[in-house]
Amino acid sequence: MMVEKVTSIQVAERAGVSQSAVSRVFTPGASVSKKTAEKVRKAAKELGYRPNILARAMVSGRSRIIGLVVAYLENYFYPEVVEKLSNSLQERGYHVLIFMASQTAGNIDDVMEEILDYQVDGIILASVALSSDIATRCQQAGVPAVLFNRSQSQHGVTSVTSDNHEGGRKAARLLVAGGHHRMGYIAGWEGASTQRDREAGFRAGLVEAGQSLFAREVGDFNADRARDAARRMFEHAPAQRPDAVFVANDHMAFAVMDVLRFELGLSVPHDVSVIGYDDVPPAAWLAYGLTTIRQRANLMVAETVAALIEMIESQDPPTPRNIQIDGPLILRKSTRIPEGWTPERIGHEGL
Repeated sequence: MMVEKVTSIQVAERAGVSQSAVSRVFTPGASVSKKTAEKVRKAAKELGYRPNILARAMVSGRSRIIGLVVAYLENYFYPEVVEKLSNSLQERGYHVLIFMASQTAGNIDDVMEEILDYQVDGIILASVALSSDIATRCQQAGVPAVLFNRSQSQHGVTSVTSDNHEGGRKAARLLVAGGHHRMGYIAGWEGASTQRDREAGFRAGLVEAGQSLFAREVGDFNADRARDAARRMFEHAPAQRPDAVFVANDHMAFAVMDVLRFELGLSVPHDVSVIGYDDVPPAAWLAYGLTTIRQRANLMVAETVAALIEMIESQDPPTPRNIQIDGPLILRKSTRIPEGWTPERIGHEGL
């Protein structure tokens, strides 16, 4: 049986106020006296009234809804980020609609078209990129978008990332200082800016030390593919396999460590040192003790929300920015620790 919806007129009659007063009570930032607000909320609760946010958006042009696009949640980093983004936006009076997308451009474009239909005030894309067509559509619709943990030089879109290139260099410096000479790298998804920049930084750090990459495989930011990559990389005799490996994120690094220790019988770090990227909670578990580059999620979220809200609320055209946040190298037991290197030294001197 259909239940007839309670209207703002009925709430106004019950509370003894005007309909516009009811509207102001349920509009974030609107001016209304405490006494009026209490009467209206009491009447609304008694009648079971809920304001129609989408209908209000049609009138005001503002929905106070942010579309959040996430490509995958298997990586521990992203559930944490989704929670932090949602909490931060709610504190600013905005609500979040989460949309799942694959890495492919066609799927993302379809999802973006759907998001725009919801009359969102802004969009955050976590680990996905924008095509030129969709970037143009967002600009034409006046809907600002910010990339989180991805960057792209084209289309004039603001992005927030860790300093992935410098993070890769830090990994190389540690392994070189630890006496390693056969460096391996297990890449993430080739289409990701994070993968590209981390590998470029790692290679640059090796070149600075007079070394080059010894072995490379691709794990696509996927645990199963990372296991296969580790098997291919370490199936050789000791002199033909790496004595250290930098893995493009922690999610893959855990899978790589499992293969090294439990399938191939290798000791970490005696036979091979392993470094990841992200510093998700399991990295600190005794089972892994993973040395890694920390993505400073709190700062990345704060910068993302600040940039998006500024674009939404500013009257001036946005100036695209590429915000990079330095991440410290977190030393744990999965790598040989060079003499004199401590977590405090790494964190504060930015090595």
